[in-house]
Amino acid sequence: MCITEQAYAKINLYLGIKGRRPDGYHEIETVFQSLSLHDTLRFEKAAKGGLSLSVSGPNLPGGPDNLAWRAAVALREHCGVTAGVKIHLIKKIPVAAGLGGGSSDAAAVLRGLCRLWRLPVKTDVLYRLAGELGSDVPFCLEGGTALGLGRGEVLERLDPLPPFFVVLANPGFHLSAAAVYSLYNPDGDILQPGIAAMLLAIKRGDREAIARLLFNSLEGPAFRLQPGLIGLKEKMAAAGAALMSGSGPTVFALFPERREAQQLFRELRGRGISAWLAKTRPGALLEVQAHV
Repeated sequence: MCITEQAYAKINLYLGIKGRRPDGYHEIETVFQSLSLHDTLRFEKAAKGGLSLSVSGPNLPGGPDNLAWRAAVALREHCGVTAGVKIHLIKKIPVAAGLGGGSSDAAAVLRGLCRLWRLPVKTDVLYRLAGELGSDVPFCLEGGTALGLGRGEVLERLDPLPPFFVVLANPGFHLSAAAVYSLYNPDGDILQPGIAAMLLAIKRGDREAIARLLFNSLEGPAFRLQPGLIGLKEKMAAAGAALMSGSGPTVFALFPERREAQQLFRELRGRGISAWLAKTRPGALLEVQAHV
C-alpha cells in the first residue's frame, strides 16, 4: 500500500512582531497563505519497527536532522505504533527560504501516517504534536488562509483569499531565522501598521487592498544582513505588489492576472534568478478526521 501527500509552500501576507516571550521566541501576528508550489511525500509500509526517509532534490539529510523524520518519530511514539514505514520526499520548495517547506513536509508526514496506519488521532492532538515540531507546522496541516498568533501556532481560519498568481524569487543564499529575528529593533525598524486592515481586506475579498497592505517586520533586519535583497524586492515591486516571506530570503509578488506574473517570471529567470510561478490555494480539511 502506497499513500501520497502534497506539502504546500506558504507565504506571509502580513508579519508583525509584538515582542519577545519568556521562552525566548517572539510573539507575532501573521497572515499565512498556501501556494500551489509543493513537495510530494510517498509513504509505503515497511517491516515492523523500520523507518526510512529518502530525499530527491536538494542535498537534505534523511535522518533525525530532517523535520519530516522527527514528525514520523513523534507520531509513532505518541500512538505507540510499532509498524514501519518507508518515506520518500520529492523536494520542490526551496530550502531555508521563508516558504515553510520543512514545516509543510512535517505536516504532510503527520497526515500521511495517520492515513497509512489508520490512526484514531483526534484533531486537537495532531495540532498539539504539530506545534511541538515547529511554529509553522500547525498551519501547514490544513493550509489555506489563516491568522497566526503566539509563535504562529495559534490559528484562526480566515475567509479564502481571492485568487492571485504569485511569482517567487530566491536569491540563492540562506538566512538564519534566528539571526534575522535577533536583529529586529522595535524602535529603529519601520512602524508596524497593525493587522486589522489586512484582515478586513481579506474578509471583503478586496484584491487591491490586500496587495497594498502587504507587510513584514523582518524585512529591515533581513536587508541589513543581506543588502542585495533590497534590489531584488525593488525589481519585483516595479511589476507588482512585493514582499519578503517570513524570515526570508524569498521575495514574492502578487498578480491578479497570469500574463503579468508570467512576464516577471520570465524576466527573473532570464537574469539567472531562481524563480517559480504559483497560485494561491484554499485549505483542505484533515482527512484524518474520518478516523476520529
